[in-house]
Amino acid sequence: MAMGDKIKLFFKEVWTESRKVDWPSRQQTLRYTALVLGISAGVAVFLGALDFVFVSVLSKFII
Repeated sequence: MAMGDKIKLFFKEVWTESRKVDWPSRQQTLRYTALVLGISAGVAVFLGALDFVFVSVLSKFII
């Protein structure tokens, strides 16, 4: 099988498989995006607070 035929076959199979995917609705995508952003922001605030506390405690011992 020639290289060009292999490439054509690959993209044909990719197209076939992509048609089988159950894509989320726009509403689901927006909801999941908001959830990920909210959790990411919460984790960032939590880790920032921990960093602030650790730096404050360590600065008392180092200085």
